[in-house]
Amino acid sequence: MDNETLFFIFGIALAVSAVVVSLIGLRSEKFPGNKFPLVILWFAILMGGATTFAVLHAKDEDKAKAAEFAAENKKITNQEKSPEPGKEAPAESKPAAPAAKGPGGTLKLSADPTQLAFNTKTLTSKPGKVTIDFTNPSALQHDVAIEQNGEEIASTALIAESKDSVTAELAPGTYTFLCNVPGHAEAGMEGTLTVK
Repeated sequence: MDNETLFFIFGIALAVSAVVVSLIGLRSEKFPGNKFPLVILWFAILMGGATTFAVLHAKDEDKAKAAEFAAENKKITNQEKSPEPGKEAPAESKPAAPAAKGPGGTLKLSADPTQLAFNTKTLTSKPGKVTIDFTNPSALQHDVAIEQNGEEIASTALIAESKDSVTAELAPGTYTFLCNVPGHAEAGMEGTLTVK
């Protein structure tokens, strides 16, 4: 049985029990008498069960909505990338990465599991081969792109509940790291990568 069904079973049992106990209490002056602890225990079990399964059902609904949102997000992204009928898709060209010498570095970055945000707004590395190890614990798809002056240098794939990395040869300077999903960077999924 799923959490929604169990929630309704416990909720209905609680309501029916309350009506039955009320009717018995109205007809019998001695009720509950020595059965008082059993009545209290019964209602505690029903209330505990109803509350527990209400919370679990709410979490299930949140996951379902996140999955639905991710599917719609992917659909919109695919529509934006696909050309109109009768037109060829323009050839995408990425700017050449600037020449860089140095040890580089490996940086760690995570998406927030519940909000449109990264776990940090700033990253710092030495020049050279710079790698961002990206973790997305959310069911909502995100990626990480490295840009400079609005030009994308490199990016990860769109991922959900997964990990990916992006590597680029970076010269000293200031770069932006952000999520390419429409609206995510504007909502706060971007930060500054300083290479020095």
